[in-house]
Amino acid sequence: MESRNWIGGEWVTPRGETMVVCDPSQISEQVGLLHLSETDEMARASDAAHGAARGWAATPLSARGEHLRRLADVLEAHLAELADLGSREVGKPIGEMTGEVARGVQILRYYAGEGMRAVGSVIPHSQPQVLQYTTRVPLGVVGVITPWNFPVAIPLWKIAPALICGNTVVWKPAEGASLTAVRLTELLAAGGLPAGTLNLVIGRGARVGQWLVEEGGVDAVSFTGSAATGMGVASTAARRNIKCQVEMGGKNAAVVLADANLALAVPAIVSGAFRSAGQKCTATSRIIVDDAIFPAFQQALVAAMADVRVGAARDPRTYVGPVASLDQFQKVRGYQARAEGARAIAAAPQDGVDWAAGYYVRPTVVAEVAADDALVQEEIFGPLAVALPARDFDEAVALCNQTVYGLSAAVFTTNLAQGLAFMEQAAVGMVRVNQETAGVEYAAPFGGMKQSSTHSREQGSAALDFYSDTKTCAVYYGP
Repeated sequence: MESRNWIGGEWVTPRGETMVVCDPSQISEQVGLLHLSETDEMARASDAAHGAARGWAATPLSARGEHLRRLADVLEAHLAELADLGSREVGKPIGEMTGEVARGVQILRYYAGEGMRAVGSVIPHSQPQVLQYTTRVPLGVVGVITPWNFPVAIPLWKIAPALICGNTVVWKPAEGASLTAVRLTELLAAGGLPAGTLNLVIGRGARVGQWLVEEGGVDAVSFTGSAATGMGVASTAARRNIKCQVEMGGKNAAVVLADANLALAVPAIVSGAFRSAGQKCTATSRIIVDDAIFPAFQQALVAAMADVRVGAARDPRTYVGPVASLDQFQKVRGYQARAEGARAIAAAPQDGVDWAAGYYVRPTVVAEVAADDALVQEEIFGPLAVALPARDFDEAVALCNQTVYGLSAAVFTTNLAQGLAFMEQAAVGMVRVNQETAGVEYAAPFGGMKQSSTHSREQGSAALDFYSDTKTCAVYYGP
């Protein structure tokens, strides 16, 4: 498979440099070839989106909803095919990738339903015979920049609300997920979106992505990625006075209190830490355990990790696949080298894995690491978690909040009062009791506090607040 751009309803092959895409599970196997764009292609996409903006904004909400329903039907019909491609490109286990594409179908149908929902409210006026009300209006053209770890779900939870609100879209996916992006766009195009409504440009973030943010004719930007790049996007958007939504990193904690049900807590923590090889912004990276049950927790963790199977992404028996790329592999291995002075308290089995065939990293939990160490404070984005002891509830909460990030946290307890207290005191945007830190509900707001986001929210009805402006109207109907 080779990449192409989708601009103004036409497929165009960029004439820039090329990049070979290899399967992270078997790096000797080529998945496809990327043709990378220069800024002139991004400028064409911006022009096409502007050309289509007025007509799409004038399309009735119900008709926009029907478009999204058709897109959902097309995506559902090709679910297995797209999941297989995504698994081969980013190394996500096929079961998880299939679930992600299914979630994409649900997202499209959810926002299709917004086409029949009220978009404003009537507000009493201080004068008689005046009708005062609010309505939502489109922003115009939205730039969407997405990461590689969720190559279907994250793009759709940005694109779908942008479209239902009446915006046109210019989408720049991560290079590491661009083949999946091209196939997803082919399916969306087959669903009959008007030309120019959705535009796809494949290229390097440091070139075409940066141009889109700094010079592209967009009225808003939605970005998910690293904290360093995200803060740059936010700064540029503020300087240009365009609307901006940035979702960045997490250093999420799972807190295990002394009264926790370990049969519930341990599987949830293993899943939260190691599904998708830990490459989720909501992944459990810190495990804070009450001193009183640390030995029992470790024993249960060792037993659970013994069943964690590392293997090729398309093997249905695989629990943890490879990390997505050579860059990720080298980054995580660097953190593993830092962890050599720590004590490994649990790890996945080494048997039965051809570790040299792909970008495989052994899932491991380490302990005896200082709370200010880089392993505890920096986002690793791989299958390496740190366990920290806590004397009591108060210290556990303090350790949970001792980070620049504030995305997700969980507490495991059978004490309802402690669970509610933790939910109040945890400085995160998403907090759970007796559930893993990872995973998102498409109908619920998604986002973080502190350095995890720019404090807006994605998904659910909250996304409509970002992808639209509120207009206040007043009509005097007296004599």
